[in-house]
Amino acid sequence: MSALSASSRSGFVGPEPTSSDRARAQARTNRRLLVNGLRIALAVLVLGLWELGTAQGETGLIDPFFYGRPSGIASQLWSWIQNGTAQGPLWLQVATTLEEAALGFLIGVALGIVFGVALGRIRLLADVFAPYIKALNAMPRVVLGSIFIITIGYGIWSKVALAVVLVFFVVFFNAFQGVREVDRVLLANARILGASERQLSTHVIFPSALSWILASLHTSFGFALVGAVVGEYLGAIHGIGLVIATAQATFNPNGVFAAMFILAIVALTAEFAMTGLENRLIKWRPNTVTDQANI
Repeated sequence: MSALSASSRSGFVGPEPTSSDRARAQARTNRRLLVNGLRIALAVLVLGLWELGTAQGETGLIDPFFYGRPSGIASQLWSWIQNGTAQGPLWLQVATTLEEAALGFLIGVALGIVFGVALGRIRLLADVFAPYIKALNAMPRVVLGSIFIITIGYGIWSKVALAVVLVFFVVFFNAFQGVREVDRVLLANARILGASERQLSTHVIFPSALSWILASLHTSFGFALVGAVVGEYLGAIHGIGLVIATAQATFNPNGVFAAMFILAIVALTAEFAMTGLENRLIKWRPNTVTDQANI
């Protein structure tokens, strides 16, 4: 009975890890600890030098009036957490910016994938729309924020529209290039096996372009965040962009850096989420995603 139980467990658990497997796992753990330790040490070094440089006030190496100081930034963050900002509670400003960035990100990604795949698959459409897309891509898109505020208003959708424009082109060009880079031999073999155009798109082309599309997501949320913040900076009732504008208007560099720190935390959280999504969706790519995730 015990032998039967042992054999049943072994079928589910799998083979025991070998000594080389354990050695590789230990090496990965050691490297991860080394990298994280060096990252923390670098942050402590930069912040320490910054604080020391401002220790003598305006006569020091770094003028805190213009560049602030880490201790002042931490004090400003704590004050916002306890008492809120001039525009209201801190969580409300973060939630407003996140809502605008998330909506702009989702809409921009959806439009970028649809148009990128469509133009990548249909050459006639690509030839017709190419000059217009190139012209729009060459335009400084951040300046569209003022146009959106004039045409759409000061509400949330003018910020979302700017975020959509910033995200769209990043995803579009990656999706377009990913479709164009699909292995032609693979497509020919699928056609020989009787695959329809719809099956080619859903089972061959889109999965092959998925790695290109997912790569664009790492930067596209950052662009969505930029679009939301710039829109709020130009004119809003709430949001981190307005917090930055207020800190700038009152010559408060600690407030500017504190708001930037909040945005960095949001962007890093989104980056970790994108990496997890990428690891799940393209497991079939050996080592590539894992290696990138450790960067």
